[in-house]
Amino acid sequence: MTPEVIGTFVKSSYSGQNNNCVEIADTVNNGRAVRDSKDQRGPHLTFTYGAWQAFLLGVKRQEFDC
Repeated sequence: MTPEVIGTFVKSSYSGQNNNCVEIADTVNNGRAVRDSKDQRGPHLTFTYGAWQAFLLGVKRQEFDC
């Protein structure tokens, strides 16, 4: 079962007026939901708290840089 989104979806202030961004919201289980800003009524992905923390750590370590 997909955790309920309890927060408002927000996008980074670095995005400016672009609509080519992801938006993030809190979920009921302390995880995060992520969606495409161009398709706000479309599907979203959900991540557990642990998975979200692992992703953030990977970003900080530049593991996803090309």
